[in-house]
Amino acid sequence: MLLENMKMALSSLRANKLRSILTMLGIIIGIGSVISIVSIGDTMRKMFSDLYKNAGVTQAAIMINPYMDQEEIRDSDFFTMDDLEKVKEVFGDRLDYIDNMSSGSLDIKNGLNRLKTNIEGVDSPYQKLQPVQILNGRYISANDVEERRAVILISESTALKLYGTVNATGKHFRSDILGENREFSIIGVYRKDISPIQKLLMGSNDKNGEGIVPWTLLSPQSSEFSMIRYYGKTGMSEQEMKQLNTEIKAYFSKIKNRQPSDWYISSIQDEMKQVDGVMGGISAAVGGIAAISLLVGGIGIMNIMLVSVTERTREIGIRKALGASTGDILVQFLTESALLSALGGLIGVLLAMGVVSLGATAFGLSVVIRPGIILVAVLFSAIVGIFFGIYPANKAAKEDPIVALRYE
Repeated sequence: MLLENMKMALSSLRANKLRSILTMLGIIIGIGSVISIVSIGDTMRKMFSDLYKNAGVTQAAIMINPYMDQEEIRDSDFFTMDDLEKVKEVFGDRLDYIDNMSSGSLDIKNGLNRLKTNIEGVDSPYQKLQPVQILNGRYISANDVEERRAVILISESTALKLYGTVNATGKHFRSDILGENREFSIIGVYRKDISPIQKLLMGSNDKNGEGIVPWTLLSPQSSEFSMIRYYGKTGMSEQEMKQLNTEIKAYFSKIKNRQPSDWYISSIQDEMKQVDGVMGGISAAVGGIAAISLLVGGIGIMNIMLVSVTERTREIGIRKALGASTGDILVQFLTESALLSALGGLIGVLLAMGVVSLGATAFGLSVVIRPGIILVAVLFSAIVGIFFGIYPANKAAKEDPIVALRYE
């Protein structure tokens, strides 16, 4: 019986193709919007999750509160190399890594080729936390850091721009660093694959080169700095990381004679929560728009079904005269409205998947589309059709067969 009703419903939809398509538009837009925003949200969450995973989920940094009046900041509030060593001593058993997040730039020349290269100062254990693929050569060693050696790893693109080959290990160049002209040795070439949108979010500049140097090269023993970056032990829970941050803040409050509120700790975990909050807000807003679209689509289905009932009054009378029950007529029209809505939902899902996949491909991201959401969307659209089809179907089922047969 259900199969027969579906055949009749498809036949009715085919007989009024344009009207059926226009009726489905609201459902298509509503379901398409829902699938798009859920998929975009999941894709963005995965991207940020990967991005923060690459940055280290236990990464944090302590600094002087940026909202503090500049006149209140004292010279003694800045961190020194001794402060950094003391933190290692006190909290070393709960830390995987610590440095002062130093960075700078070098002008690298090779014949007529000249490239401004952004450099990051790191310690030797950084490779375990933020691994890069070494194409040739080696990574920064503990001796490089301790002896402040003028050595550098350059990125694959930097090597190609300067030397026309990735085999740049062993090359030398001279450049100024901290007011001193030194001869640098290239000890390796690395590759770190990131998507175009990740480059945008991280502020990567393709025009400039990229390199890694010993962090002490950018931080003499007498230097002072405004930030200390550290990584909690791998596997630390969110609560354990919070406790570590609180203790580090309390430690510096004591030795610097400051209040805990005078310090600010930026953590990856807090940033992840902020991103989730923003994505949740966007999802709620678009979800509201999609709900309105589904409501409009449902009302459209109800109107069309009422028109269909009026047009097919004589058909209803004939079916009842041939023995069709009130329930048979009710199921027939409910099947039509559910099928019409479900088809709209399916088309909306396919369009959304296509749009999201194209967008993800353009930005070099792997799209995340949950099969369960697709199934729920199609079922929900069918339910919308049934809900808004109840009144027209009930009206058709209650038609008096004698009156219906006389309808012209």
